[in-house]
Amino acid sequence: MLIDSNIIIYATRLEHHAIRQWIKDNSPKVSAVSYVEVLGYHLLKEKERSLLEAFFAAAPMLSISTPVLEQAVKLRQLRRMTLGDALIAGTALTHRLTLVTRNTDDFTWIAGLQTLDPFVPS
Repeated sequence: MLIDSNIIIYATRLEHHAIRQWIKDNSPKVSAVSYVEVLGYHLLKEKERSLLEAFFAAAPMLSISTPVLEQAVKLRQLRRMTLGDALIAGTALTHRLTLVTRNTDDFTWIAGLQTLDPFVPS
């Protein structure tokens, strides 16, 4: 599984203990894009930054390889989407991983991409 940036952000909020536990139980991978999106947030407080840096140091991170770039290009040629979403979806497709995101509707049109919203009971 590959977790989207929004799941990482939700996990930082105290009220989302279940999401933190889900991450602990499933050990999902993260995209290098999420590293930039989450740690690059300009209003991040120092305590949050430290916790997130520790998380990213421990999480298996997938780089933006040529196959990921090629998938992202194909997706953006098919439909308008943000660069970040295209790269994260391209990462999930390239590595044949389920994309764990709160925004499943943003990705339902992508053939071959499985999504999971951990907020929705299975």
